[in-house]
Amino acid sequence: MYMLSAFVDIRVRYQETDQMGVVYHANYFTWFESARIELLDQLGWPYREMEQAGYLLPVLGCEASFIKPAQFDDRLQVRAFIRKHISARIEISYEVNRLETLLALGKTTHAFVDKKGKLIRPPKTFVDLVNTKD
Repeated sequence: MYMLSAFVDIRVRYQETDQMGVVYHANYFTWFESARIELLDQLGWPYREMEQAGYLLPVLGCEASFIKPAQFDDRLQVRAFIRKHISARIEISYEVNRLETLLALGKTTHAFVDKKGKLIRPPKTFVDLVNTKD
């Protein structure tokens, strides 16, 4: 079950489409990042503050499944979800919708590392924030 979610609204720009008139697949990962940043903001610990405290969240893996195409000028909602359980790794799931139509699903996996790239435990502040949000 998901604990916390946030979303961003996206209006598909012409430059994000390919020769077939549909959104080029790599753009979804940029949208996922936008939703992820919003999720951290809503959680109460923006990514910038996390970095200033010495924590980084590099992407270890990412995936997307495309169900229906998005096209130029579509209005989309990209939602990011975070699970309640947090370890040294964190998985964030994504949904991309046009109104009530599900267009794509995605997932990114991140690790908490210090500025030297060493794997570390997530900050207690972050874990507490995730566990107290409903």
